[in-house]
Amino acid sequence: MTKPLVDRTILITGATDGLGRGLAHDLARRGAQLILHGRRPDALAQLADELRSSGATVHPVLADFAELDDVRAAADDLIGRQLGIEVLINNAGIGAGAPAPVTRATTTAGHELRFAVNYLAPALLTARLLPVLRTRPGARIINVASAGQQALDFTDLMLTRQYSGMRAYCQSKLALIMFGFDLADRFPADQLTVNSLHPGSYMPTKMVLNFVGHSIDTLETGINATSRLAHDPALATVTGAYFDIKRLAKADPQAYDPTARTHLRHLTEQLLGEPICA
Repeated sequence: MTKPLVDRTILITGATDGLGRGLAHDLARRGAQLILHGRRPDALAQLADELRSSGATVHPVLADFAELDDVRAAADDLIGRQLGIEVLINNAGIGAGAPAPVTRATTTAGHELRFAVNYLAPALLTARLLPVLRTRPGARIINVASAGQQALDFTDLMLTRQYSGMRAYCQSKLALIMFGFDLADRFPADQLTVNSLHPGSYMPTKMVLNFVGHSIDTLETGINATSRLAHDPALATVTGAYFDIKRLAKADPQAYDPTARTHLRHLTEQLLGEPICA
């Protein structure tokens, strides 16, 4: 295998299981230096040891994405280490069902759990790391979203009424796509690209198997589709796009509504207490 990512530094969130773990192995084989995020110290250390034994350079970072102060601390730590991040893969998340609570749950800050982990945390991390990414020509941001999307109800963003885990999941993934579109509009493609994708349907991850009990697409499908966005030279100036696996596709119509995206940005900044997309 050629190594198109030699000397490129890639941050993968949610790297200790499923798609994130597969991506870590794939991108290490391609020569990338890796920053791997996880919330369990033992799992993160085990993965780092595995990859280092094959010659990869690995920098672990711990954070619980249900705690936004953890995300802030992780971003500050990474900035302080001056690791020169060139690709950010926002992969960490929780699904529509078990093992996460199937009834409505909130974080310590009072945010609906799935919205916080799947959207607010990656939006915050991305915003904090933007100054680093913008110093690296050809930097890429990749948002691992889903074909499961549902329009946001701005009158009840935290789903205090008629809650379901599936609705919360689909809303949070659409919010992440909208954030990506909004961010892509702010930077020229030769400086920074921002794309989102549905990596595959019901891949055999713990999250999926615990929820639906079976798989459809292979894990390799998701690894290949996501890895491609990190290294394919043909995508170097493609930005503001949504892919269904490797096919350019259309997201939920709300993602293309500039008023809705602006409203989401303002509400997000209120919830985080700091600007995004600055």
